[in-house]
Amino acid sequence: MMKGVRQGCLALLTLVTLQASAACDWPAWQQFKKDYISDGGRVIDPSDARKITTSEGQSYAMFFALAANDRAAFASLFDWTQNNLAQGDIKAHLPGWLWGKKEDNSWSVLDSNSAADGDVWIAWSLLEAGRLWKMPAYSEAGKALLSRIASDEVVKVPGLGSMLLPGKVGFVDDAGWRFNPSYLPPQLANYFVRYGAPWNAIQATNLRLLLETAPKGYSPNWVRFDKKKGWQLKQDKSLLGSYDAIRVYLWIGMLNDADPQKARLLAKFKPMASQTEKAGLPPEKIDIATGKVEGNGPVGFSASLLPFLQNRDAQALQRQRVADNFPGNDAYFSYVLTLFGQGWDQHRFRFTARGELLPDWGQACVSSH
Repeated sequence: MMKGVRQGCLALLTLVTLQASAACDWPAWQQFKKDYISDGGRVIDPSDARKITTSEGQSYAMFFALAANDRAAFASLFDWTQNNLAQGDIKAHLPGWLWGKKEDNSWSVLDSNSAADGDVWIAWSLLEAGRLWKMPAYSEAGKALLSRIASDEVVKVPGLGSMLLPGKVGFVDDAGWRFNPSYLPPQLANYFVRYGAPWNAIQATNLRLLLETAPKGYSPNWVRFDKKKGWQLKQDKSLLGSYDAIRVYLWIGMLNDADPQKARLLAKFKPMASQTEKAGLPPEKIDIATGKVEGNGPVGFSASLLPFLQNRDAQALQRQRVADNFPGNDAYFSYVLTLFGQGWDQHRFRFTARGELLPDWGQACVSSH
């Protein structure tokens, strides 16, 4: 009798455990969906009165859905992106980067220019979703989008080589080019190499972009490459590293330890780690030319540095700050940084040295708050 009761209890316990792990695989992602994603698959940034959506927001959510093995969310995010940002066909059109409410109260694309950071994450997420879920339609869409990025957003820069522009229009003039070091994560650059030119060249020039534009060990948000004088790192107007550049440290930290770029990049950006360790939290703004820091970064900055910090005590301090100040429903950017940094820190995903996703789809609950 007792044996039967015990077996029944074990069966019930197993069932409860299975249900629990299915229901709370990634609580922070489930909360993000409730707070930021519409039923139709649109990521809404509530900080803007126009209730905007960006291609970046869609791309990050697609990544999180893939990392969470959330096929339904991925499908609705992709469908919304293709239908509303890419004129119904992402194979033929780069997504417009900004969508929202117009002055006449209608909803549509507000700026049809592309944003390469969103584009590369969408392409990579589609390619990896195709591979991991064995869905060729995603792979085909990803390949076509990657080809479109190569034709519309890649430029040959004398003295550098093939470079990814931040968008299709507005970053080239007669005297030079503007770049954003945070737009192409090195692991995505590693991944795209398998598709040949121009990606094999871009992997190398992207590393140069990161290493050569940080004279004091801090990455800039934006940087200019002059046709005659090269990188412009001492402009009259202070070159700042802040809300864009924080992603550089995040991407570097999430690189696979077997990636030969990682040690070089960690060494190059050690001043950011040292400054965070010294102050107890990351700076909000940094003067790239002098290394002077200003203000305290929001909680998303702390989450971004969880993969990057190599000092366990410093990492533990930022981990605690994230737990104590978890972003609410009015902090889109801090929240996505937290899903990346904390998600990685909780071993919910990793990247291989070749840039593939290593998801942890078998994991039971890990507390996220």
